[in-house]
Amino acid sequence: MFLFKKILGSLVLPLPFCLLVMCVGWVLLWRGKKPAFGKMMSLIGFIALILFSLTPVAERIEAPLKYRFSAYGMGEKAPGQSPIKLVDYVVVLAGGHNSSPRIPITGRLSSAALFRMMEGLRILRQTPGAKLVLSGHGAADPVPEAKVMADFARYMGVTNDEMILETESYDTADQARMIKAVVGDRPFGLVTSALHKPRAMALFPTPGRHPIPAPAGKTAKGEGLLTPGFFFPNVDALTTSTQAIHEYLGLLWARWMGQA
Repeated sequence: MFLFKKILGSLVLPLPFCLLVMCVGWVLLWRGKKPAFGKMMSLIGFIALILFSLTPVAERIEAPLKYRFSAYGMGEKAPGQSPIKLVDYVVVLAGGHNSSPRIPITGRLSSAALFRMMEGLRILRQTPGAKLVLSGHGAADPVPEAKVMADFARYMGVTNDEMILETESYDTADQARMIKAVVGDRPFGLVTSALHKPRAMALFPTPGRHPIPAPAGKTAKGEGLLTPGFFFPNVDALTTSTQAIHEYLGLLWARWMGQA
């Protein structure tokens, strides 16, 4: 089921889906069957790919997910002061890694995982006595991501006594089940990327208690400067659209499976 979900989900992301639609159109044109339909499919695929690659469109797609939750502790006290202690655990979800020893420890985590770790460490230092729970195995790398995250945390000064590792989960639904056994009904901050936060919050509720959201990265839209690239297709916008649609699909899958 895990492999099926990954394959199916990959096929309906913007780039492969648009290319698939265009290929269907090209095949129909090449074979001379239903040329009008073939032209329409080719045009739809091409226009959709352009739209997904435009910054204004990508930002509109991601906004309902990315800016839904505020950063942990924002507004509770004056800037520079620690927020009120709300959690006993700071749970950081895996976000991608490469355990190769040829890569320095600061480069073994993906950018998403690195943002999550830094936010988790920020909260940990503001909540004395809390435990840092690092969760995730990963699908391809033989070394669990939680262990790579722990290596990074040690490099940043976190002791082994401050950490708990969960190394068996492969996706967010797995993490929700396994983290529950670790934290029980005690309050915990749930750290993951702002874009991933709505899906994580939907999968993690426990009877009588919900995790405290702690999104990593941008949690509010800043004042962006308009540049010429803003109005032209670009790889960054296509990546943003892809990540957002991945999260929407994940939410739909979780609801269909009765997990959220």
